[in-house]
Amino acid sequence: MRCPHCGTIEDKVIESRSLANGDAVRRRRECISCGYRFTSYEKIEERQFMVIKKDSRREPFDREKLERGVVRALEKRPFSQMQIENLVNEIEDETVILSKDSREISTSIIGDMVLERLGKIDKVAYIRFASVYKHFNDLDEFMTVIDEIKKNGVDQQIS
Repeated sequence: MRCPHCGTIEDKVIESRSLANGDAVRRRRECISCGYRFTSYEKIEERQFMVIKKDSRREPFDREKLERGVVRALEKRPFSQMQIENLVNEIEDETVILSKDSREISTSIIGDMVLERLGKIDKVAYIRFASVYKHFNDLDEFMTVIDEIKKNGVDQQIS
């Protein structure tokens, strides 16, 4: 595997983990030349699963898009890249499991999964993600969610 840092193809596998009920393998690697650590994924190539958008359009699931949303929500919060990657892996694994039969899943289900996990780890990230996901238009919508969190905790779903 080519090192994304220096381009050398010599590396060693530090850790391997099975994902998605054995349908994929995640490998942590270290470049022998420069010592840079990176992650690779090995999956069986099969029909890609699709996400169903709010307007009923279908598009291929995009892990990078999911990760960008989580990273934005957790920006400048006390979370390492490894914690973020683990969170995204959990969501991706659950998404694959839920869409196993039909190979399709609604973006609202994915968004709810992200909200649920962010709610358990960081209230600020939860509000950040919810504001984009639920299309907050003004300060009152933010305040309503903040009041709900103060009163009921994050486990309550935002309507």
